[in-house]
Amino acid sequence: MSGHSKWHSIRFKKAAADSKRGKLFTRIIKEIIIAARMAGGDVDMNPRLRTAVQAAKDANMPKDNIDRAIKRGTGDLEGVHYEDFVYEGYGPAGVAIYVEGTTDNINRTTPEIRHIFSKYGGNLGESGCVGWMFTRKGMIVISKADTDEDTLTEIVLESGADDLSSDDENFTVSTDTSSLESVRTAIETKGIKVQSSQIAMIPNSTVRVEKENQAATLMKLLSFLEEQDDVNRVSANFDIPDEIMEKLDI
Repeated sequence: MSGHSKWHSIRFKKAAADSKRGKLFTRIIKEIIIAARMAGGDVDMNPRLRTAVQAAKDANMPKDNIDRAIKRGTGDLEGVHYEDFVYEGYGPAGVAIYVEGTTDNINRTTPEIRHIFSKYGGNLGESGCVGWMFTRKGMIVISKADTDEDTLTEIVLESGADDLSSDDENFTVSTDTSSLESVRTAIETKGIKVQSSQIAMIPNSTVRVEKENQAATLMKLLSFLEEQDDVNRVSANFDIPDEIMEKLDI
């Protein structure tokens, strides 16, 4: 497994733990509120809201919580005003980092993100400086305990998905963003449970980080960015050799 793939595997497990602590719920609720505010509370007519509601269901969020978040977004209930943000920058070894999130106070969030970058060997850049290095994709995660590679490969080919990859525990199906829902439906129609589905920024190429100290600092940078309360998703274009990744305390 490549260092980048292992990072994704660790993030998936961390997301499950975050769900138990309620942190994931908070992030999803913010996304639902913004999606409903931008394009209305009708799930059938609002693709972004539909994706957010599906993420809430994947995380076993109670229906009442979902409904309240939608009403806050549409203005039927009072609530905090949230806005999306994107930060772009570089980490150790010149790794490109793309940070997406939601905040109720951009004047608080910006210095916090800047501090994390600078503390762990990185720096924020101008808007657009690294975004071109990534492609927005749909990502569907399925446990290997729920299907086999041959079965899933056949579904992927028939449904028009782009690619199928795997790590020790999960398969990941990548799709065009417009095909995310239809591919997920094709998988579930075959009786296969989907662990999660989301839109993600996938690197077009990777930077190989071969120095252990740089790799360790990079992992700390990415970890602290992901733990920042307002951050929803962190994407980075790195690859760390397996022998170095195994030495890191992550």
